[in-house]
Order: sequence, then C-alpha cells, then structure tokens
Amino acid sequence: MQAIKPVTKPAKQRKMLYQAPDHIRYKFFAAPVSPEIRKSHGAKALPVRKGDTVRVMRGDHKGLEGKVTRVDRMKYRIFIEGLTREKVDGTTTFVPIRPSKVMITHLNLDDKWRNKILKRKKEAKKKAEEVAKIPEEVAEVKEKVPEEKMVVEEKPKRRRRKIAKKQGEEKAEEAKKEGKPKAKKKRAKRKTAKKTKEEK
Repeated sequence: MQAIKPVTKPAKQRKMLYQAPDHIRYKFFAAPVSPEIRKSHGAKALPVRKGDTVRVMRGDHKGLEGKVTRVDRMKYRIFIEGLTREKVDGTTTFVPIRPSKVMITHLNLDDKWRNKILKRKKEAKKKAEEVAKIPEEVAEVKEKVPEEKMVVEEKPKRRRRKIAKKQGEEKAEEAKKEGKPKAKKKRAKRKTAKKTKEEK
C-alpha cells in the first residue's frame, strides 16, 4: 500500500479544508474547554454544538459570553446569542465567529452520543495517569541500583592507578641512587648539506 505524503502546498490545504466531508468538518469545530469542565469530564477540547454556552477569547468582542444559536459547517463559523451588529438598512444580524477563538464554559449534554464521548475521554485520561505512575517507580528503582554498582567499580580502578604510579616512581628513585645517567638517543644528522658543498 502506498504511503500518503503530508500536504504542504497552501492551495491543496485550502482545497482539503473546503472540500472536506461532514464527519471531518465536525472536527474542525473543536474549541478549548474551561478548566472546570476539564476537571469534571477530563477533556481538553470538544467540537462546539448548538446550545453550548461559550465565551469569546479573541478579537473585538473578547469577553462576551452567550449561547450558540447556529453552527455553519459550510463556512466554518458559529453564531452566538447577543453578538449582533446593525446593518445599513437598520436590521440586525449575527456576527460570525471562528470556533477556535472561543472557549466552552457550559456543555449541552442532551445528546447521548456526546455523553458517551465524554465518558470515553475520562476513562482514557485515568488509564494514561496510571500508566505514567508505573514507569516513574521503575525508574527510581533502576537509578538506585546503578549508583551502588558505580561505587564498587570506581574503587579498584583508583587503587590500580596509584600502584602503577608508585612502581614508576620506585624505578626512577633506584636509577638516581645508582647514579647512572639516562641514556639519550642521538639524532642522526642530515648529510645533504655537506654533499651539496662537495659537489660545488
């Protein structure tokens, strides 16, 4: 089977975004969840739905909180209750907001499928925490064992080095006592200069 390469061209990325099927579009509506919901349900982000209470975190309308009245999956925008603007002819319309610029403060749990998703995420988080605890304990035990080994191994090495140095020092002292001067190696002189003079 041929491996799918990641798309790097901006045009292709845009094409994938705007030609995405509905089940993938749904995932692009994910928004971060408030700390209270994160503690209770164990989810960091969830797709925004109609009926959720939401707080705007970016832009001109930052800090505004309201219920989601409509979700536009075609244009990737959501519409919040109370967030409107006046048109030239005097009528009011909802201001579209990107779901990524919003934080969910209250969830709409009327849907049984959404409840199942939250339950699954909570269980997955518990399992991940349990698995994270086990390696930490194992690592602590492993760290203690090598430290003991290192102490045992280092002592003989140091002794050997000292003994080797002492043996060398003893030999040098014996040579001094005997009074024998160290024999120096004579370097062979180059005869190239003499030959050149004779040739001239």
